[in-house]
Amino acid sequence: MHGAEHTADDRWVLPTAGDTHFTWNYDDGRDRLLSLYQKGKDKQWDSTARIAWETEVDPYDALGTPENTLALYGSRQYAKLNERERREMRRHMASWEFSQFLHGEQGAMICSARIVESVPDLDSKFYASTQVMDEARHAEIFSRFLKEKIGMEYPINSHLKSLLGDALSDSRWDMPYLGMQVLIEGLALAAFGILRDKTNKPLPKQILAYVMQDEARHVAFGRLALRDYYAELTSKERAEREEFVVEGCHLMRDRFRMQEVWENLGFDMAECMEYMDKGPRMQAFRSRLFTRIVPCVKDIGLWGPAVKKAYADMGVLDMAKSDLLALMASDEAQAELLDRERREQREREDRELADRVAEVDEAITVGADGSSDTGSTPMTGDTAGVDGTA
Repeated sequence: MHGAEHTADDRWVLPTAGDTHFTWNYDDGRDRLLSLYQKGKDKQWDSTARIAWETEVDPYDALGTPENTLALYGSRQYAKLNERERREMRRHMASWEFSQFLHGEQGAMICSARIVESVPDLDSKFYASTQVMDEARHAEIFSRFLKEKIGMEYPINSHLKSLLGDALSDSRWDMPYLGMQVLIEGLALAAFGILRDKTNKPLPKQILAYVMQDEARHVAFGRLALRDYYAELTSKERAEREEFVVEGCHLMRDRFRMQEVWENLGFDMAECMEYMDKGPRMQAFRSRLFTRIVPCVKDIGLWGPAVKKAYADMGVLDMAKSDLLALMASDEAQAELLDRERREQREREDRELADRVAEVDEAITVGADGSSDTGSTPMTGDTAGVDGTA
């Protein structure tokens, strides 16, 4: 870590370096980035209105993921747990995952602000400014979900913290892009997608789908800006970025071992860590985590021998064939599908409510008609009250 200073358990002061760039050239800029900027403006949304926060969530089964997909499922440690302990484990795992998402989103917000400050081009500044708002919204959402629905938070994972520190402490303006837009955001997108597709709970599915819709734009931004810039670098400069990518990918691979969870629950750490490293579920999960990163790294031109060897050693080199544009289009489509389904549900509920109101109105009308018929019959003395009044 480059000069990081801890001032308190809930604070992290990180000295940064580099220049602040102003530009007085207000020409139109690159069409692709300006188009992305327009989309960033058009796609702003309010989490309090778009997300159904009233949805009930069981904090001990917040994500509803199938048992056989849990990281420790099949291990000796998992077999020892009773039903109560397994539910408690689910709560801690969901808290840990969403806590890391929260910390990553705050990191993304700060990196985006840093990009606005340090990137030389005005079109990039324009788009990055919309991303700052996106990331603030995401941090707000994950924080609210943790506080209101799970009731437990975890501190930032050391691997994520290390990569954030490296990206933000570097004086070169492109490093926050590379560390955040490509590595951290790329891995987060894959992790969000895995959880979005596994969960059967409506609230986390909404949260993940809507956040992914924003993140797809962010990765596209990083690709466009860095691809243009890296094409102009010397071989030495590209090699330095490739070294950063390799180190960052190792940190991201080890980020999801959930060591803090197993320690908190008092599990057998040697058993858990061995299973997390070698278990079939985690090996498959780690491979899927790189579906967004590997093709993006190749696309921006950091595809030298060191990077390819690292990906081959990790078993993820084939991910370079992934269609990044198709994946991002799918992310957009799934969010729009959720919106459409919720809109149709509200319309059905409105129609049902209108039908019930009409039925009540009709019953009142019929009752009123019946009352007037009865009331039109004159009251005779036989029906007078005992006190002699009608």
